[in-house]
Amino acid sequence: MQIRQRASGSVDARTTTSQGRREDFRLVSGKGQYTADWNLAGQAHASFLRSDHAHAEIVSIDTSAALAVPGVLAVLTGDDVVKAGFKTPPAILFMKGKGGSAFKMPHRHALAHERVRFVGEPVALVVAETEAAAQDGVERVAVEYRDLPPVVTAEDALAPSAPQLHADVPGNLGMDYEYGALAPVEAAFATAAHVVRVTLDAQRISGNPMEPKACLAAYDPATGIYNVYLPTQGMADVRGGFAHVAGVAPEEIRIHAHDVGGGFGVRNEVYPEFSALFLATRLIGRPVKWVGTRAESILSDHHGRGAKLSGALALDAEGNFLAIRIEWLVDMGAYASNAGPFINTGAAPTSSAVNIYRTPAAFGSHQLVFTNTTPTTAYRGAGRPNVAYLSERLVDEAARITGIDRVALRRKNLIPKSAFPYKTPTGSTYDSGDPPGLLKQAIEAADWKGFERRRRAAQRAGKLRGIGCASFIEPSGGVGQEEIAIRFDRDGGLDLFTLSGASGQGHETVFPEIVADILGVASDTVRLRASDPDAPPLVGTGSFGSRSLMSHGGALATGAREVIRKGTELAAKQLEVAETDLVFENGFYRVTGTDISMGLAELARKLGGDGENPLNTTIKINTSAAFPSGAHVCEVEIDPATGVLELIRYVAVDDAGKIYNHTIVEGQVVGGLVQGIGQVMGEHCVYEPETGQLLTGTFMDYYMPRADVLPELALYDRPVPSPANTLGAKGAGEAGTTGAIPTIANAVLDALKPCGITHLDMPFTPYRIWQAIQNAKSS
Repeated sequence: MQIRQRASGSVDARTTTSQGRREDFRLVSGKGQYTADWNLAGQAHASFLRSDHAHAEIVSIDTSAALAVPGVLAVLTGDDVVKAGFKTPPAILFMKGKGGSAFKMPHRHALAHERVRFVGEPVALVVAETEAAAQDGVERVAVEYRDLPPVVTAEDALAPSAPQLHADVPGNLGMDYEYGALAPVEAAFATAAHVVRVTLDAQRISGNPMEPKACLAAYDPATGIYNVYLPTQGMADVRGGFAHVAGVAPEEIRIHAHDVGGGFGVRNEVYPEFSALFLATRLIGRPVKWVGTRAESILSDHHGRGAKLSGALALDAEGNFLAIRIEWLVDMGAYASNAGPFINTGAAPTSSAVNIYRTPAAFGSHQLVFTNTTPTTAYRGAGRPNVAYLSERLVDEAARITGIDRVALRRKNLIPKSAFPYKTPTGSTYDSGDPPGLLKQAIEAADWKGFERRRRAAQRAGKLRGIGCASFIEPSGGVGQEEIAIRFDRDGGLDLFTLSGASGQGHETVFPEIVADILGVASDTVRLRASDPDAPPLVGTGSFGSRSLMSHGGALATGAREVIRKGTELAAKQLEVAETDLVFENGFYRVTGTDISMGLAELARKLGGDGENPLNTTIKINTSAAFPSGAHVCEVEIDPATGVLELIRYVAVDDAGKIYNHTIVEGQVVGGLVQGIGQVMGEHCVYEPETGQLLTGTFMDYYMPRADVLPELALYDRPVPSPANTLGAKGAGEAGTTGAIPTIANAVLDALKPCGITHLDMPFTPYRIWQAIQNAKSS
């Protein structure tokens, strides 16, 4: 059962009446157009040979047998990539490490050259007339390897005797990153009445978007233009990535991504496969298409999480937080992804290090380490779940050690509503929020006071019942400037051009509704053309970090108001009155004190023609971060005989700022919850330590959450509009994941408390829970 209720006393919870999504019918009726649905005349097909060695030198590659396969057109290897001068895909690297050091960025070839560094790395690309012929060709490429010892954990990679993955990355350490101030933290710990410590494993997981990785690349030698069709979270970043890798101008690259079957952060990359296809189409002079398998996606899509989290919290005798010290040991995989360095340093870890609590001092140290595994990147939450997980486990541990009630301890230390905007000791500023109000409502909605009665009833039935809560705050939005364009057609309809890249968020619905509401026109006359290669040139970036509504939506709202301003002057001329005599309301320019008026749509039609409509607007805004927050409660039940974990009820109270479409926000929260539940209950990319082989490379071995894991959901809005953007919005896409992981973890440890178990790492599989109970019995 799913419930979403407007919290009493909430502010500006709704501004639009439409709650449906205009794109839904197209998608559910099979009329969507994903990458696999694109086909071009004369296209060839591609298949990749991937390394089955985690770490090895490439002694030789023999392609002669593959080239003899009927229908095979070409076989590309790393030598072709080197000859083309292709560069390493770019990464977000503006942050500085310890002592001002830069991140050590190893080179990454589109096809492995001289050495392979993880199982699944592309080694050769076979291009053929048919997909079957390309696959046959792959089976006939002969590669001789000379094995090297692999390292599959960050701890092993840092060992003095560890094999070196990259000659230009000594000790496999990409960056040693620090933030906050050490001296005040050490002083606080020295005088603290209590110090609690936890070490947690945020296990590596696979993003697994519904749509596997795919790409269709076409090059026109007559114009020098590349057309690239692929699943992406916005064309700007990938276009710039291709331009950097191949050394061509961005204007020569047209990105097409109409419908995208899930993003989650792993679709904002120029993957090596894409670069190889980019080269292949240029070399053979034909479009080249590749659609990956699910196994290829699990193996080679950049993974998420993958960090060992350690923290210490200092408290005084009354339970006030004095300081926090944080350490992350991050598994970057074999290479740096686009977002991997950033999300493990300067994003959430720094900006929300103290979470949602008044903590005077903070210091963090993160080591980013290369291993012989698939590279890691942003995955739903992108560092935020790690921050919340570590913080909330520390708070529960502090409650256990001090004997202070865990809800009371949180209430004592939460940032009060009156303290916003709140400057943190790591330099960020939380814009707005009401953390005590969120926690109060969540505790009441979950009937926390009645839990012990339910625990006793479960005990009589032979079950272990637990309840857990978590409070969190997370960064969203920001990232430079965002530019949009609004264009009128001859009939007065509008086209909205943005660099956003939807992958299920409902942009086609929300953005036109926002503009239509401001302009007072029917929303069905407004069309979104996001990341359209035929759009006017725009500055900005795509959809990630829960930024779309604040950034793209905020720019569109600003542009709509600029249309009204322009229209005032133009309508005054049409009506032969002074601009000061006009007011704009409900889509009409009205002459004050008269019944004379002119609708915006009518004005647009009058001004339209063969040339540029003077109402057309292109506008750029500076974007700012906003900090959504929440308080979640989960109740769980464990069968001690089998270790099976069942989620009984989940309450989420969230502040996502001003809500513009409740249906979409609910979908985002539920989707985030499911992905958080997946990580807690079973998702885990497991590598064999001795060989570096991925042991969970198919859905036979890799856990995926299904609908039946969802408990009864009670979802509430408690919005405090953000002053950081014109819409008052905050991010909503990642709150479910960020809140679910620590909330469920705390509930599971509460259920296991009678067994004497105080620590258990995710995922909480039946075997892990059962084994922990057996170990506790025998200790």
